[in-house]
Parts: sequence; C-alpha cells; structure tokens
Amino acid sequence: MATTLAIHLSRFGSQFPLFSRFAPRLFPKQCSLSLIRRIDPRFHFYCALFSSIHHSPRRRFCVSASASQELNNHSDTPDERYDVIIVGGGHAGCEAALASARLGAKTLLLTLNIDRIAWQPCNPAVGGPAKSQLVHEVDALGGEIGKVADRCYLQKRVLNVSRGPAVRALRAQTDKREYALEMQKIVESTPHLSVREAMVTDILVGKNDNVEGVQTFFGMKFYAPSVVLTTGTFMSGKIWIGRTSMPAGRAGEAASQGLTENLQQFGFETDRLKTGTPARVDCRTVDFSGLEPQHGDEEISWFSFDPNYHTVREQMCCYLTRTTKKTHQLIKENLHETPTYGGWVEAKGPRYCPSIEDKIVRFHDKESHQIFLEPEGRTVPELYVQGFSTGLPERLQLPLLRTLPGLEKCSMLRLAYAVEYDYLPAYQCFRSLMTKKIEGLFFSGQINGTTGYEEAAAQGILSGINAARHSDGKPLIVLERESSYIGTLIDDLVTKDLREPYRMLTSRSEHRLLLRSDNADSRLTPLGREIGLIDDMRWKTYQDKQARISEEKKRLKTVRVSGGDLAAEVSEVSGQPVKESSTLESLLKKPHVQYKLFDKHGFGNAQLSRVDKECAEIDIKYEGFILRQQNQLRQMAHQQHRRLPEDLDYYAMTTLSNESREKLSKVRPQTIGQASRVGGVSPADITALVIILESNRRKALHQTRLASTLVDEGQQVSKAINI
Repeated sequence: MATTLAIHLSRFGSQFPLFSRFAPRLFPKQCSLSLIRRIDPRFHFYCALFSSIHHSPRRRFCVSASASQELNNHSDTPDERYDVIIVGGGHAGCEAALASARLGAKTLLLTLNIDRIAWQPCNPAVGGPAKSQLVHEVDALGGEIGKVADRCYLQKRVLNVSRGPAVRALRAQTDKREYALEMQKIVESTPHLSVREAMVTDILVGKNDNVEGVQTFFGMKFYAPSVVLTTGTFMSGKIWIGRTSMPAGRAGEAASQGLTENLQQFGFETDRLKTGTPARVDCRTVDFSGLEPQHGDEEISWFSFDPNYHTVREQMCCYLTRTTKKTHQLIKENLHETPTYGGWVEAKGPRYCPSIEDKIVRFHDKESHQIFLEPEGRTVPELYVQGFSTGLPERLQLPLLRTLPGLEKCSMLRLAYAVEYDYLPAYQCFRSLMTKKIEGLFFSGQINGTTGYEEAAAQGILSGINAARHSDGKPLIVLERESSYIGTLIDDLVTKDLREPYRMLTSRSEHRLLLRSDNADSRLTPLGREIGLIDDMRWKTYQDKQARISEEKKRLKTVRVSGGDLAAEVSEVSGQPVKESSTLESLLKKPHVQYKLFDKHGFGNAQLSRVDKECAEIDIKYEGFILRQQNQLRQMAHQQHRRLPEDLDYYAMTTLSNESREKLSKVRPQTIGQASRVGGVSPADITALVIILESNRRKALHQTRLASTLVDEGQQVSKAINI
C-alpha cells in the first residue's frame, strides 16, 4: 500500500507544482509565497499530506472490494450489493453519486478512469447564460458543482450586467486539473460512496422489468435496485480528425462498448450525436500585445450560497482575437476534408456551439468571428481557443490557427477533434429521469441528448436523489418547469423528441423572471432540506439570509426621504421628479436607481452583504412584474398539472390529428401541460384532449353512481325478502 501511495503522491506533485514558469502575461502580477498560501488551499494540503505519509498507512475513503475479496471470486458477497449504482464519473455521475450517498444510500460509482473523474474535456468553464442558473439551483439543492467552481476559478465575470436580472449570468473560467482533483477528493472521501474502475456492458433486469444491477466487460456483477447511467460521450464513442477516426470517448480514453446493444435488446431507441473541441496552443508562443484583454470582475460573485466555500484568488486574464479573410478562405477551400461536410458523419452537432466551419457556412455574410483565448490552468501553458473547434485534418490545423492575429507563430499542443457517440432520446424517461421501460433505471447527462457540464450536473443531482429514494421505497421527486431551470430542462428533454444536442437557454423558460440566479435558494433550498441534502448549518445560513432580506424590505418601505442630495441624484439618474416624503422603496423602483446609491448617501444598511442588497433591490424593483407572472402561473396551474391516465389510448381518439396521436402515444406525457409541449401537438388537439378527458370523467362518475344505485336497490330487495 505504501508503494501505491508513493506513486499517487508523485503523480500529484508532477501535475500540481506549487510554482509555475508558464504564462507570465496571463497573471496581472507575480504571486508571492504568502499569496499562494492564501489563495491556494492545496498548499496546506501538500504539507499535511507529505508530513503524514508514515502515519497514514491506509487511504481514508472507502473502496468497493479488496483484492483478496475479488480473488475469492464469491459472486454474492455483501460488498457487491448496493442501494444505488452510478455508471460514469463525469459531472452528472459525480452529482448523482454524491446526492445518493449523502441521503444514506450505499452507493457504487463505476467509471472507466478514476483519474478523470469530473474532467472538463472541452472548455474548462462553469456557468454562462442560463447555465449559471442551473449551477445555482444545483447548489441550492445541496449539490457540489458550484462549490468546486468557487474554489478552483481562474477568472470570474458576470455577463449581461446591463440587462435585467432574469438574464444576468455568472461565468467562471476554471483550472481544469485542480477542478477534477478537488471533485475527486470529495467523491473519494464521502461516506457510503465507493469508487471502482470498470466498463459496464450489460444492465441486469428482473422478471418484472425492474433493474437488478450491472455486469462489466470482464464479467463482474454488481447488484442494486437503482442504477443511473451517465455515459457522456463514451457510449460507442468515435473521434474524428479529418477523414481519420478511432474508437474513443475523448482523446486518449477508450470508448465504452456493448452497452448500446444491450439497451437496444430491451427495446430502447438509440441515436447518434456529435460534438467537438478546439485545439490547445502554447501561451508562450502567442503574441498578446495586439490582442484585447478580457479581465475578470473586481467584485467577485459566487455560485454557492454557502459563504464557507467562497475563496478569493488572484484572477488570470483572457484575450480576444478574431478570424480573418485567410481563416475563412482556408476553411472554404477544405470543407470537403471535414467529417460533416465530407459526409462521413451524419450525427448532428450542437446548434448553439457550432464548429468554425459551421459558422463560416451558416453565417457566410460575416467577415469575422470572435475567438477567445482562455487559460486552462495556473501551472500549465495551454490556452483553450474558444469558438474554434474544427474537424479539419491535422496537417491543416496549425496553418489555420496561424491565420488568427496573435497566433502567427503559435505552437499547437493538442489537436482539435470531433466526437460522435450514442444517446437515448429522453422521451423514454419520466420527469423523475427513471426510464419508462425498466423500473429503477435512470438516465442523466449526455445520454439524454444534452450538452454542457451544467446540464449534466442538474440532471445528475435529481437522478441521484430519485435513485436513492427509489431504493428506499420513497416517492420520486419531480421539479415542475415553473419551479426551476432544472424542471424546464428535464420537461423539455422528456417531452420533445430532440434530435440535436440540447443546451439550456434563458429563452427556453417562459417563467425566467421568477427563476433568477439570486433567488434559487429561496426556491429550492427548502426542498433540499426536506429531501435531506441541506444540513443544519447550511439551513441556518439560509434562514438568516432570508430574515435579513425581509427586514431590509420592511425598512425600505418605512424610511422616508424629503429632499436632500439623495433625492436630487435619484431625480437626475431616473429623469423623474421625486415627491416630498418619498419612501426608499419608491425611490428604488425608479429606472436606473440602484441600492448602491443609498449606500453612497448614507441610507444603506451596512450590516448587509452585497448579495443581500441585490436580492432586496430585485424583489422591490420588479415587484409588479413578479406578481403578474405569479398570478398567471396560478391561473394556469390547475389545467397544466391535470394528470393524464397512463392507459389512455390516443390512437382511438379520432378527434386528434394523426400526428398528435402518434407523438402522444410515443412520448406518453403525464400531464396536460406536458402534452401541450409535445412537438406536433396543436392547441386544437389539446382542446380536444381536454374534452375527451372530461367526457371520460363524466362517464366514470355516471357508472359509479349507477353501480351505487344498483347496490342500494339490491340491499332494499334483500331486506324486503327477509321481512
């Protein structure tokens, strides 16, 4: 064991040296030793770990089975039986495994490579429009992605600051290796959670179409009443560079084989999707002098609502460059060399994150496209060339990179490539993410057709919660689309027959003014507490925050201002007159007036944090819009949430269009609201469906009354005979 530990420490040290000679231009200034101690918790971790090697003969996290147990070859040992099995150690798998284990379920995480747990194979970033709302919601429920991003960021920026709070979004550029290591430490140290390397090839199913466990490539069987598949891009994955391809889930990692065919045997429909990642270049070979710097925000914002995870660090700089005429010309001349335009790959790629060749073809009238250069870590020279993914062959990739300003003499460290993989259209799942065909089997992440770490994490935490609850015989949790972006995401996935990678957008939610980042905790933390993922300390933090905001809103309603400098500046900023004896609340509702104006003139509350003030300001400023949308929701809720019987024969409903009968039979929606969002189902079809349901209800009621009358008459006849 000591030998193994020494190997792990050697690898740890080689991947994370304390000091780096890389990227002097990426840091605003040199870090001192004291600063590294302060901003990098790994500094203390190194010291503690190395000093305790001789005193810690065993690893502290749990393992699924020892070597001696495996050699005994007992097929039914206790260690091989679990409450929940998670297949895949990506962002969905990590959240699912942590949620399940924290709820007390004995959980096994099976992954192809333990060293690649929570790896960020594409852009090492978390958040962005709509995605940040997902991260805040996962954190509000008790998830981990936001906490790790808050500890491992290289740069943070709030996007869409000039727009309304519904579309503002926090984005963090993260340290790829540090992020993965941090999540791995959390996963490996969580009670009730075991980790093991394995390739799952078969789902074990019982006589009642219920999942019983999984079988690996080498024949090992693990048993559990709940199984969550989070296969990412690995299921029959194949990477493409030009005309050349090879089986792989991502560069340097083997694909998972056999699981697709196994699922098809159970009647699941499968299909193929495609995504891609750009090349990485050496920052030491880039000329930054003519590029536009993109600095992080001076005031740091946070994903997690728990201040214990807020770590202030020195930020790194990103840079902006643009494509040129040479870039476009080189791509147009070689489109036939790419997998998509060459015709070797027919799988659809993400609409909202297209390759550079797709941009050139689809937006042919544009003379130039923005390209961002973003660091991948504090200790490595790699720059991620955002917006420049391509399927061009290797011989053309470096010449293409060198057409970009600043990269004329760059060195390429990693190739760009496209990857196609199997997925299962998510209409085959309920909104709990349990599959309709096999009880206890859940799908999460890219296997459901999504793209993005945040979308995966959002599905992962819900599937982990429900897998644990299913194994414990508890009812499953469903998030309505008006409650959260997670609910909107899952409702879209299971309702619409999606055939391209799904990315979360603010425009996908019709309730986005109610589903803001700032109020994710007030919407979901009580649910997280009820489920069991929010501990006492976190709950008290939440309650204290809500009490402070409530008290501040009361104060703003009662404090009045008559003239003075504040009234004068409010009038100037808003362009509106200020009445005598106006409340602070009425001033805050005026256009362009922000809470920091109160701070400037001594009318703010110094005891509140910046987040508290922002929450109070948003609640007051948008109170009218929020109340209107809440009223609309209440009016819609009764009809939208009306349940549909599971045994409805849509093909027998001749008043529905042929297309809607086909789509409703395929998707099997659970509510009227869900049925209304199925592609191909018109409002007229929904009206006809409601009429049929009402007719069926009345018939059933009439039959019940008739049966009751017959029983009463029978009892009266019986009494008469006895007399």
